[in-house]
Amino acid sequence: MGYRRFTDRDGNMWEVRDRSMSEWELAPVSGNPRPAVRVRAPGYERDPFELSTEEVQRLLDSVPPADTRSRKSPFMD
Repeated sequence: MGYRRFTDRDGNMWEVRDRSMSEWELAPVSGNPRPAVRVRAPGYERDPFELSTEEVQRLLDSVPPADTRSRKSPFMD
């Protein structure tokens, strides 16, 4: 079984993997520095191959940015 691949607006390649009927994983491919993310599958479509590139891009855009706040080290005074 193959997974759907698409290139986002930044030129990064992703693979769309359907993990369940309600959740899909967007996994980075070939040098994409971003981490894999899980998104809610759209309710109107079950097959990633049936979505347009714009629709898949909207799914990727719906992922909130990673929390990069710095935490204070418990070992520093």
